[in-house]
Amino acid sequence: MDGGLKTDSRKLMKVLKEKGSRVTAWFLSHPHGDHIGALNEILKNREELQIDTIYHSRFPEDLIKREGGGALVHEFYERLAAHKDTVVEDIQETGRIIDIDGVKFMILGVTNPEITVNPYNNSSMIIRVWDAAKSVVFLGDAGKECGDKVLAAYPELLDCDYLQMAHHGQSGCDEHFYKSVSFRACLWPTPSWVWDPSLRPDLTFLTTVDTRRWMDEKGITEHYVSCLVGDCLIY
Repeated sequence: MDGGLKTDSRKLMKVLKEKGSRVTAWFLSHPHGDHIGALNEILKNREELQIDTIYHSRFPEDLIKREGGGALVHEFYERLAAHKDTVVEDIQETGRIIDIDGVKFMILGVTNPEITVNPYNNSSMIIRVWDAAKSVVFLGDAGKECGDKVLAAYPELLDCDYLQMAHHGQSGCDEHFYKSVSFRACLWPTPSWVWDPSLRPDLTFLTTVDTRRWMDEKGITEHYVSCLVGDCLIY
């Protein structure tokens, strides 16, 4: 699921080699550098890594021009096209269900060319993943507008055990979205300075404290936070 920045590529490749050098399915939420950067680097030199299928929702050119950063996006799309031994699925319609070894992936959100506010984040691919025991919903970097759209279309399917907090837990989906969805635990793909904005008082736009308060108000007590001790922390 995504993969991180360009600078994360060596660490990610090491992990993938340790796990057998094969990726059955790689899902990409949207083409910001902190989401496609690592895979873009890996595609330059895959070594022995086999990637069976890459799933994404390709952005139209006018959406790319609206926000900028087109050089990386175009480079990435060219690399996707160049790797003929990998199937690349461009998903432009919601409702698709993909079954991988009994784990189901349902696409709830795709590129939204009609949303021109915060266009990259608001075109995040939103994915529900579940098996017989547990369910997870990945929101990518979805903003309020993207969140409102998927909430209107799939209110029941957003309910899950684990919810990935949109846009690292700040300035993503709004209070109405989170309080409309039923879940028991939060996944925070969040650097330390976003988790605790007091570390960066110069960044006055950070709103993580609001999102954390909404979770407290919902009674959520189970949190997995990437920047804290080890790989996660439950508290």
